[in-house]
Amino acid sequence: MGDLKLPDFFNYPPYFTLQPVRDTREKQVQLWKELILNYCKHHKIFIVSLEEEFPLFSNPAIDRKLSYEAKKVFLSALVSEGRAEWLDKGQKNCLILWRRIQDWAEYILKFVRENGLEDGVMTLEEIRSGVESRGTELAGIDRIVLIRALKLLEQRGKAVMFKGTSTDDEGVKFSA
Repeated sequence: MGDLKLPDFFNYPPYFTLQPVRDTREKQVQLWKELILNYCKHHKIFIVSLEEEFPLFSNPAIDRKLSYEAKKVFLSALVSEGRAEWLDKGQKNCLILWRRIQDWAEYILKFVRENGLEDGVMTLEEIRSGVESRGTELAGIDRIVLIRALKLLEQRGKAVMFKGTSTDDEGVKFSA
């Protein structure tokens, strides 16, 4: 799990099984929601698939892993709070919003101001992998999240997005 400290409940086998008692399940769901958000933020993971192995959903040390139903319950709870979104109708792939879209938009604006990029033009790829982005949370940001945050800035009159001939030259102009 890298250098992320996992909470104590991660080593407690019952927390890998959906709890039948309402109060206990509510606490379980809350703990898992927080863990999923923290884990995804720490590892810069934006998409979690219910059909693929995800290290957080199993603990070999105690020989436990979450059932498909449990994973769906925990991700659905994040969706209901606006901290995640299903990417497909079958609810198999989930976009994790460890930072809400409006928070990403504010983060981008702060980044633009701190780097003197007002009135400048950047491609989306420069934002995701450019020199200025290295070492920031923008490095490797998911395209879906980035585009949605930029569209929000565009609605607020803080940016203008434009299409290029390919995805490599889609860009945005920021305004002060």
